[in-house]
Amino acid sequence: MTNLNELYKTSQSFPNTEKMPVLFLGHGSPMNAIEENQFVEGFRNTAKTLPKPNAILCISAHWFTKGTKVTAMEMPKTIHDFGGFPQELFDVQYPAKGNPILAKETKELLLPEIVELDEKWGLDHGAWSVIKHLYPEANIPVVQLSIDYTKPAQFHYELAQKLNSLRHKGILIIGSGNIIHNLRLVDFPNFDKDNYGYDWAIEARATINEHLIDGNYKPLIDYENQTKAIQLAIPIPDHYLPLIYTLGLQEKNESLTLFNDKLVAGSLSMTSIKIS
Repeated sequence: MTNLNELYKTSQSFPNTEKMPVLFLGHGSPMNAIEENQFVEGFRNTAKTLPKPNAILCISAHWFTKGTKVTAMEMPKTIHDFGGFPQELFDVQYPAKGNPILAKETKELLLPEIVELDEKWGLDHGAWSVIKHLYPEANIPVVQLSIDYTKPAQFHYELAQKLNSLRHKGILIIGSGNIIHNLRLVDFPNFDKDNYGYDWAIEARATINEHLIDGNYKPLIDYENQTKAIQLAIPIPDHYLPLIYTLGLQEKNESLTLFNDKLVAGSLSMTSIKIS
């Protein structure tokens, strides 16, 4: 039986606030953590438009698990979950605190889905490489929610809706991935070419953006049965499903705006979203 005092403490920990926006951030290469470029500038400019959050709940493409987990430690470690990059990137630490109370509240909100309170993970680069540009002082607590790879997109869309009350308690919810993400087809020689995409990537971006702007999310949830271009854009769902969480959190009469809406290296997009 859940301890009633603990539940009461949880409910009092985050007082009601104005509704927080929701973000989806196209995180791209881990090098965005230490480089200066137009996308990093886009993250920083967006941060200037946000009320200061009490905490952040991040759904990252890089925590893909069997079952759903939420980080519940006091001090999450900075995870360098990549290889082949310069030492400067491995030296980056993002010492944001965790928030065990937010982790427990998230677990409660997602019932009857069983959510494991996790003490082992930390902040992977899908989280820290972008959040460090929003809050460079690491002064906002960060909790991560994993993505259950055994579940379809509709499940994730509905699970996200259960988290909506957190937006009214000063919690900034961020999905971090890439809408178009086909690593096998990356054109590395043209990685720095501005807004460069293969024909199928240009088509997929146009179709997906049209659905986003129109609020027509059904084909986005049913992405596996869409055009060949979209199949190439989303060969596996890990980087795409964080978008579905962001969309699931949209309330009626909220607007969706795009930023960093460019293609990279032929087969990636940095398209990012703010809902408010």
